[in-house]
Amino acid sequence: MIIQLCYTSKKTSNDESILKDLRDILTEARDFNTRHEIHGVLYYADDYFFQCLEGEEKHILMLLEKLKKDPRHNEIVLLKTGALKETNFSDWSMKYVGRNSKIQNYFKSLGHYRFAPNQLNEQSLDAFLSFLYDGQPSMA
Repeated sequence: MIIQLCYTSKKTSNDESILKDLRDILTEARDFNTRHEIHGVLYYADDYFFQCLEGEEKHILMLLEKLKKDPRHNEIVLLKTGALKETNFSDWSMKYVGRNSKIQNYFKSLGHYRFAPNQLNEQSLDAFLSFLYDGQPSMA
C-alpha cells in the first residue's frame, strides 16, 4: 500500500552548520529514497524542517524509525499519515523547496509570523502541501 506521511521537526544544529546539514540530508534522502522508491519534499525555514514522504508503507515506516534517531533534529510531530491513490512527488526522490515569500505569506495569513508547521491542522496542511506540489495554494 502506498502511503503519505508528513511530519515536522526542529533543527538541533547551530546556524553555522545548517547549510551543510541540509546538503547532507538531501544527499542521504535522495540516495535512500531512490533505492526504496520513496518520493517527497523537504522545506526548511525558521529552525523547522517539514517533510512529506510518499511510498510503500513498509519503506516509509522504516524511514520514519531512521528519522527518529537522526541527531540533526528533534521534536518530531507527525502531521498526517494515510493511504494514497497516486503520488504527488513522483518526479522527485526528494524535492527541496527553498524559503519563499508565498509560503511566508501563507503562514502570516494563518496568524504565524514565522514558519510554524507544527501548528498546521488538516485543512491548512493540505493548503500548504499544494504550495509544495506545484507552487499554488489549494482553495479546496
